[in-house]
Amino acid sequence: MSADEDLVKAIRAGLAELADPVKAPAMRAYMKSAMPFRGVAKPERSRLLKRVLAEHILPDRATYSATVLELWRTAEFREERYAAIDLSGYRAYRSWQDRELVPVYEEMIVGGAWWDYVDELAIRRIGPILRADRARVTPIMLSWAADRDTWRRRTAIICQIGHKEDTDRDLLTRAIEPAIGDAEFFLRKGIGWALRNYARTAPDWVRSFVDEHPGLSGLSRREALKHIG
Repeated sequence: MSADEDLVKAIRAGLAELADPVKAPAMRAYMKSAMPFRGVAKPERSRLLKRVLAEHILPDRATYSATVLELWRTAEFREERYAAIDLSGYRAYRSWQDRELVPVYEEMIVGGAWWDYVDELAIRRIGPILRADRARVTPIMLSWAADRDTWRRRTAIICQIGHKEDTDRDLLTRAIEPAIGDAEFFLRKGIGWALRNYARTAPDWVRSFVDEHPGLSGLSRREALKHIG
C-alpha cells in the first residue's frame, strides 16, 4: 500500500498555516497531551479538511487506508491525528467502511490511548461497521471487552451509543460486565455513558440492569440513571 503523500503534505501545510501558538499550550494542557498542538480549533480544522479532501480524492481503498495510517503514524501535532480520523470518515469513502477497516481503527485506538481519539473512533467508525456486520464484528467486540487494554475495552462498551432500537443488549451486557469491578475511570465513565444513552430508548431495561448489577460503581450508576431516576 502506498499513501497519497500530496494529500498528507497538503493537510500538514494547511494546519501549519492555521497554527496559533498562543492557543496551543492551553489546548495541550487541557488534553493532557504528550504530543504538541498546533493551536487549530475544530471549526478551522473542519473547514480546512473539507476543502483539502475535496481536492485530493483517493483512487482506491488501499490508498485510502495507507494515507490514513501515514497521517496518523507520522503525526508530530495532535491536530494531524485528528485530521487522520476526519479523513477516515470522509463521505467519499463511506462505502469502504467495513470489517476490513477494523484493524486500522484498532491501531489508532490502542496507539491513541486517550478519549478524544477513542470515542470518535468507537462511536463513529466501529459502531456503524458493527451495525452493518454484526455476525463478524460482534465477536471482535467481545474479545476487546475482555482485553487488557483499557481503550479496546472502552470501545466495546461505548461502540453502540446512538444505535437506539438496534442496540444488541447481549453485546452491551457482555461488554460491560468484565469492567464492572475495574477502578479505571474511563471504563466506569464509559459504562455509565453507554447505559445513559440506551436509557433514552429502553429506560426499564437500564433500570433492571443497574438493579441486577450491584457491583456497578457509583459513577456508572449515577450516569446510567441520570435522566430516568
